[in-house]
Amino acid sequence: MNEIAPAISGTPAEGLLAAIFESCEDAIVSKRLDGTITSWNPAAERLFGYRAGDILGKSIRLLIPDDRQHEEDDIIARIERGERVMPFHTVRRRKDGTDIDVTVTVSPVRDADGRIVGASKIARELGDLDLARRALAESETRFKMMADNISQLAWIADAEGWIFWYNRRWFEYTGTTIEDMEGWGWKAVHHPDHVDRVVERVQHSWDTGELWEDTFPLRGADGKYRWFLSRARPIRGADGSVQFWFGTNTDITEQREQNESIENLLREVNHRAKNMLTLIMALARRSAPGNEEFLKRFMRRIQALAANQDLLVKREWRSVDMADLVEAQLSFAIDRARTALTHSGPPVELTARAAETLGLALHELATNAFKYGALSQIDDAGVGDGEGRTAGKVDIAWELTDDRLRISWTETGGPPVTVPEREGFGSSVIRDIPAATLEAEVRLTYDAGGLRWTFDAPAENLLAS
Repeated sequence: MNEIAPAISGTPAEGLLAAIFESCEDAIVSKRLDGTITSWNPAAERLFGYRAGDILGKSIRLLIPDDRQHEEDDIIARIERGERVMPFHTVRRRKDGTDIDVTVTVSPVRDADGRIVGASKIARELGDLDLARRALAESETRFKMMADNISQLAWIADAEGWIFWYNRRWFEYTGTTIEDMEGWGWKAVHHPDHVDRVVERVQHSWDTGELWEDTFPLRGADGKYRWFLSRARPIRGADGSVQFWFGTNTDITEQREQNESIENLLREVNHRAKNMLTLIMALARRSAPGNEEFLKRFMRRIQALAANQDLLVKREWRSVDMADLVEAQLSFAIDRARTALTHSGPPVELTARAAETLGLALHELATNAFKYGALSQIDDAGVGDGEGRTAGKVDIAWELTDDRLRISWTETGGPPVTVPEREGFGSSVIRDIPAATLEAEVRLTYDAGGLRWTFDAPAENLLAS
């Protein structure tokens, strides 16, 4: 029997308590209210490294790291109030200075008169299961802290799309409860004009496992609707099957309003620019009366600029698809030439600058083809061979290879081609301006079978990022 024997001996019951005290695998320590240690069982010796003779009479604070001394203050305050301190996880220090993770329970000790004179403490080193539980609790705390404080509304659904969890932001915005929203309850806060479409598209993702993205309005607690960009991705198990879906709803109301303002501004700028082009055309007519050929070509170039403006405004001056550019600039030619004018190539997004330069060049090539080249036999009604076609053809093709964009304009089957005696502004638009503006290699050749124009430039000079 060690130093605690005098305190726990005498009657058979006291002897049994002493045996339990000695053989218990948990550290059992008693102390006075000032923290002085009065008993110390063998398990405490094994856990903390102090022999009973070395620790009895000393302060319990020897076992507490400096940054946790406040815990002892709190424990004593609660014990003095007669409270029991339920098990909690903390850190204590061994004799060799190493820290250990423990769970601690503290209870008040009373004398024969019922007065609180000290406390008994039971400490146990955290095992693998305890550490796993603590890690899980900490992970859940971090997840909840993150999920409830992100700006987006967030939710989790099972593999079938049954939503069983929402973050705090969702409930704050919608003013609903989990009982209201669980499963398919979320449809109640969707705008009636959009809900059927949303259900159809999200069900497709539930069924196929495809990523889901959609934009729609959601009703807030104030009854007003705001627009949200919503996404969900499947969370897959080790076997690749969908286990859950994690989704977010991002408020884009202000962004939509800003985009609408920008679009209105761009339309207004485009309107004013086209008014200016109209004024320029009117001045040209007055300045060059009787020169109908000049006026006709000049007007077409102005119209090409206007077509570019319309296309760029439609795409918010971000990028223009190559096929869209061809169809916009050559709409007058396509309507007349029909199947005699073809174009093909992969999707290519051009910058606004590249679209303007290439658009004017293509427009000029088409104008020349109708005046001198392969399409010159087609009259204004589109009649060439009785079916709106002619022996002459134009093929426009483009490809993106080796980090370069290559475009070709090839005329075949038209009247014999001859090199022009002099070059005018049109040649600059077709060859010189694209070469200088886009650092391109541009060739204009007058083969016997028809005119051929080739354009070859670094993709980085033309493609929208």
